[in-house]
Amino acid sequence: MPPGALAEKLFLPAGAFRSEHPFRMSRVCYTALMAIGAMLRRRWLPEKSFPSYAYLPGRQPHPVRHPAGHSYHSEAMPLAAEASLDSDIFLWGLDLFNHGYYWEAHEAWEDLWQVADRGAPLRTLFKGLILLSAAGVKIREGKHAAAMRHAGRAAALLRRLTNTAEHTFEHALGMSPAALAEHAEAAARIAAALPATALGQPQPVFDFILGPSSGGRPINSQKDKQSSVEDGRNRPGPLGPD
Repeated sequence: MPPGALAEKLFLPAGAFRSEHPFRMSRVCYTALMAIGAMLRRRWLPEKSFPSYAYLPGRQPHPVRHPAGHSYHSEAMPLAAEASLDSDIFLWGLDLFNHGYYWEAHEAWEDLWQVADRGAPLRTLFKGLILLSAAGVKIREGKHAAAMRHAGRAAALLRRLTNTAEHTFEHALGMSPAALAEHAEAAARIAAALPATALGQPQPVFDFILGPSSGGRPINSQKDKQSSVEDGRNRPGPLGPD
């Protein structure tokens, strides 16, 4: 859901989330958005329970490497056999991202990125979403420069999809890749500090919600073989300390 539509649902001024002042979002608007956000952020796989904490590097046990990690020796989702916007893994990534579990969303979408065909637009989309999730982690960590860098790289990839399977991607995301690129960059530019949260509590930092525009599952784009400028050779790396 784009920011303007979300603002309308929250009875906020029509321009509250527009880009006239991309460096500013009032604390009142932010608080109103996030306080009601849980009610508006639909679950795509409601039968799955969220992890016991939202991981931030260095602040909690690593989810899969540490014995106390929330996913240690467990497989929250079966490994992806093929890349598809109709898969449970993609929808699980949407749930995690929309509800503020950015490291976990990064991991879910990376599984799909790894099995997507090299040079396919779908691989570019997954890499863009992975980098956007990384930006969410850096925003939560208060690392503004790193957040801007990840969001910028995500936006550059998403804009490459403007003329490539855009209707399929727009249906799956609830907005066009180009619109998502704009919203991602604007959110990363916001300099206001986030409200304090308890350690491990998830915290949405983006003023948009991703998900199928029709309310149902996305159209399966697994057969889309159109070429893309993304060469697929550089794996999106793990979230580091930068």
